[in-house]
Amino acid sequence: MVGPQRKSPPSIVLECLRFLAVVFFAGAGYQVGSGVGSDTKVLGALNGTAVGLILGSGLGYVLGGVLGRTTAISAERARSRLEDTTVEELLAGALGVVGGVLLGAGIAWPVFLLRQSYLAFPLFAFVCVTLGYVGFLLGASKREGVLALFGDRAGLAPRAAAASALPKLIDTSVAIDGRVLDVVRAGFLHGRIFLATPVLGELQGFADAGDDVRRAKGRRGLEVLEALKREPGVDLEVLEADVPAVPEVDAKLVRICLDRGLALLTLDTNLAKAAGLAGVQVLNLHALALALRPPVTAGEDVALLLLKPGKEAGQAIGYLDDGSMVVVEQARDHIGSEQTVVVTSVVTTANGRLVFGRLTGPPSGGLRPQRRRTPGPTPSSVPPHT
Repeated sequence: MVGPQRKSPPSIVLECLRFLAVVFFAGAGYQVGSGVGSDTKVLGALNGTAVGLILGSGLGYVLGGVLGRTTAISAERARSRLEDTTVEELLAGALGVVGGVLLGAGIAWPVFLLRQSYLAFPLFAFVCVTLGYVGFLLGASKREGVLALFGDRAGLAPRAAAASALPKLIDTSVAIDGRVLDVVRAGFLHGRIFLATPVLGELQGFADAGDDVRRAKGRRGLEVLEALKREPGVDLEVLEADVPAVPEVDAKLVRICLDRGLALLTLDTNLAKAAGLAGVQVLNLHALALALRPPVTAGEDVALLLLKPGKEAGQAIGYLDDGSMVVVEQARDHIGSEQTVVVTSVVTTANGRLVFGRLTGPPSGGLRPQRRRTPGPTPSSVPPHT
């Protein structure tokens, strides 16, 4: 199996890095050779300084090629990893690099007091590069705080608005259902809501239909829209928009939402999925109802710890994990133990949710009825066998 080919670094980059390595090692060789003695003949006519310079240059040429390739490959790996980095992180990281380099220069400048500048410069660069890298990491991790120094959300991409903050386009299913009024009056839905002319036309068609069921749906939808228009927290407007090239009403709504940047308010799960795939932000009231559904339903078995007696005779009280109170009939004898309870009904009140249930086993607090036996002759009444 052939793996992906690694991109080779440009030759000019390698030669530049090799040249810098040659200069450094040549300077180091010159320093060593000068220490041996410029008048000492080492190899024939060459003195110690010349030999140190030549050997240092050769060593720098060899090691410079290795270091250059390694550095270029590392840079290419860093570039591939930075492809997933956002522009905000890069900008804040660049500011962190500048701050780190300036701090490193302020700390490391005393190394230039050394007489050999070719030895002082690498130490100075090492400190600056290290602190610059640390500054990049800090700047990228704290990008919002760094960019906020230059203004509110300076350099940051605008955040996508939530669907609840966008103007909404109402669907036919929402108008017919009618529960949208309760959601609005509870304060969870407000702002501008648009009613597209295709939806209004569909409701009027239902209201004028010959079928009683369709006519009732249409009239109910129109009444809900009329009541929604009178709600103080909602600004309902009729949107004179249509897409003649699209025959279906649902597809028209998706197109209108995309063209005008609206959120789709619907109860149709299939329409919500299709609109989401098309890129429309959707407020699905059916998903909201599922999120707020009771934790248990009628007919479901739950394990419950019975804690105290109820108000009525034989009742015992337990609580679900969310704090809902469960009233269990004929279970007072089992207080203090955990029992399996089958839910018989769930009642939602103004103070919360109330669950009623019964034990899954036989009723407690009484004895099982004994089967009556027909009295037979006693042994004394049976005549002896002759």
